[in-house]
Amino acid sequence: MSDSNRLRLSHVREVTLGTTPVTPRMRKARLKGETLRFAPVFVSSEEIRDDRMNSDPIKVNEMNDGPINGELSWPPHGSPFSDWLESLFANTWVNTPYRDNDGVADSVITAMTGTTDVVTCLTGAAFVAGQIAQFSGFATGANNGIFKCTTGHATSPVFLGAGFVTEAAPAAAARIKVVGFQGASGDLVAVADGITSTLLDFTTLGLTVGQWIKIGGTASGDRLATAACNGWARVIAIAAAKLTLDNLPTGWTTDAGTGKTLKVFFGDTLKNGLLTISQTIERGFMDQGVPTYIAQRGMTVDQGVFNFVKEQIATWTLTFAGLTGTQDTTSLDASPDAATTNAIMAAAVNVGRIAENGTIVGGPNFIESVTLTIKNNLRMIGGIRSDGLVGAEDIGKGSFDVTAAMGTYFGSNALMAKLFAGTATNINLRIAKNSQAMIWAVPRLTYTDGQTNATAKNTDTKLPLTGMASLDTLTNAHALLDRLEYFEV
Repeated sequence: MSDSNRLRLSHVREVTLGTTPVTPRMRKARLKGETLRFAPVFVSSEEIRDDRMNSDPIKVNEMNDGPINGELSWPPHGSPFSDWLESLFANTWVNTPYRDNDGVADSVITAMTGTTDVVTCLTGAAFVAGQIAQFSGFATGANNGIFKCTTGHATSPVFLGAGFVTEAAPAAAARIKVVGFQGASGDLVAVADGITSTLLDFTTLGLTVGQWIKIGGTASGDRLATAACNGWARVIAIAAAKLTLDNLPTGWTTDAGTGKTLKVFFGDTLKNGLLTISQTIERGFMDQGVPTYIAQRGMTVDQGVFNFVKEQIATWTLTFAGLTGTQDTTSLDASPDAATTNAIMAAAVNVGRIAENGTIVGGPNFIESVTLTIKNNLRMIGGIRSDGLVGAEDIGKGSFDVTAAMGTYFGSNALMAKLFAGTATNINLRIAKNSQAMIWAVPRLTYTDGQTNATAKNTDTKLPLTGMASLDTLTNAHALLDRLEYFEV
């Protein structure tokens, strides 16, 4: 027998659709179940025999598809879940600058110089003056923390005032990741519709329209004096001297920022695109005397369902469609990288905000559940293969369909009125834990279905609503996802 508790599911991203990279570096995936299908397709012969017998069934194809489901946790870049989200959105993350030794000491980050607070690293997206970065995994404790870049550079940025201790060969776990920006004392000012600056050029920081920011740090000197001006907001326009914002915190007002070195946090962004992003997924049944490994190639995410239900763990189900597969007793990678360990998130407890049309949804129309469904409408393109393999040869993409289903209490006709009027609106949902956050957004949504009934005595009257996304001209998107690797409450 084989025990489900001994399943090892690992993943590697493909460069060419349906082709596993040579000597792949596999990574273990986190999941709570899977019903992936790698199965042959047979047909019966139509030959007529005078003995009323049948010829052997004939194999004509193989099927590679099916869902994987799991519990929501923050997805580090390069992890299976992060790659699967890219496959679902048919686009790549727009990442803030980072450097990561990724398990090999002195490989990408090659020196920390204490006398000058200079980092030496391999080239990549440049660090920019004014950005703040999280340093982690360094051998010397003083080199771990949040530090402001004072001189930007791709290979030798300066973080003057950080007080680094020299490390000639930074550790294998060493990582630097931009998590926001910080103004000089008194430079960042809260105005009626955003933040202005005299010294800091907002257009240089890597911000994008539609992105979410967290205004204010933990220390009193890093947050605005007006409490209501510290919180989450969405960027709707970026100019050198001004960030224009909407979805502003309740009670937002003006604040001169006098004496404050305001911190503002932001992260990576993902929105729907046109790419086909595939992976090879391998299942290993590790309790067998000689484990069986099933590898499925060209696996592309067709549909994603994300459930946020009160008093429940936030969950996801991703359904894949793929090209070819194999089963063997030899793994593609006998020692895949360990799975991520970021904390599992729960609805209600970890959901910091659900907003509709820019306003937090509360009484009397409380929300008890939100389900986001994203579908790529993939289709398998088959042919008579000449490579000796069986299965589809290519994948076609249809429309990028996004629906949002909300379970609401029928406390007023505010939401029902929008349903009947066909009024376009939007929703966003923020979930956060351990100073990491994800913000899901449908920037333009029209309710298309909803009905309220008094189903029985002694029950609450509810209004379940379903909405469909359409093109939002501000963000040029149907769905948006932000992930902040670090922010301060």
